[in-house]
Amino acid sequence: MQHKIRVGVVDDHPLYRDGVVFALESEPDMEVVAQGETANDAFQIAQGHAPDVLVLDMNLPGGGMNAIMKIAPRYPSTKILMLTVVDDQDEVRAALRKGARGYLLKGTGSSELVNAIRVVGKGQSYVSPSFAAQLILSRRADGSGMAEPPDRFPELSDREEKILMLILRGLSNRMIGDELGVAEKTVKGYVTAIMEKLQVRNRVEAAMVAAERLSQKQASS
Repeated sequence: MQHKIRVGVVDDHPLYRDGVVFALESEPDMEVVAQGETANDAFQIAQGHAPDVLVLDMNLPGGGMNAIMKIAPRYPSTKILMLTVVDDQDEVRAALRKGARGYLLKGTGSSELVNAIRVVGKGQSYVSPSFAAQLILSRRADGSGMAEPPDRFPELSDREEKILMLILRGLSNRMIGDELGVAEKTVKGYVTAIMEKLQVRNRVEAAMVAAERLSQKQASS
């Protein structure tokens, strides 16, 4: 029997929340175990239902950031995926530092939301590709980002660069393996090598690097 990803959905707009719940319950590998509309509801859901993933609106009564700060250290098995209309880069950075695992804008399609939940549910990180590009470019502009040596991309092999672009799409190691026809363990080895070469700490930063690479290619074409 397939293990279902247990999801909690917290949003103070009932119609939007109903739409998210409907989309998730249509997926055979997902189960919505609880719903709420405030930061306190989010904490109660984490405490009482222990969902695998908690989809959390940042603009909740009581504060989405407050919910993250209470939930992440106490219930690390519940992975928080932020879903919001606000594309505030400082807010994203702060939320990721406080323990959130992913960030999606509310304008995203249901397919990307479902994919992000699957990725985050596996303990990996996910940032919407469109937002990842903005985030890394702003980090470079203000000097707060990672060092970007000129040869950071050419030192990747063709296979490594392809895997980097699949990370940008939000694919997990298993999904990348399926895409390329190789074992998940093989992909894991490639991902480790990629992160070492790019001097990044996690898949979120790797995805941001990939977004910049893509934007550079588009600008030069």
